[in-house]
Amino acid sequence: MFFKRSQHQVEQAGNQRLLNLIYQTKDSWDHAKETERAVYESDVSNELKERTKLQERKYLYLYDLARKRGLHGKTNTGVIMQ
Repeated sequence: MFFKRSQHQVEQAGNQRLLNLIYQTKDSWDHAKETERAVYESDVSNELKERTKLQERKYLYLYDLARKRGLHGKTNTGVIMQ
């Protein structure tokens, strides 16, 4: 009885972890894109492109999962300016 958590609390904790993971993955994807733009060597470029694609796919997968759960995160202040 003392350690019983409601389903709602468990769901909220999982949703918050998912949102945090999405934010981290988005930052990682942005960093990979910036690194790819900064490097001009042909051999390294192929590897960086693959890493960037991998980060993009991770982000899009997590984003779709959040949409299925009906989650809403924080507003991106860079997009909405008043």
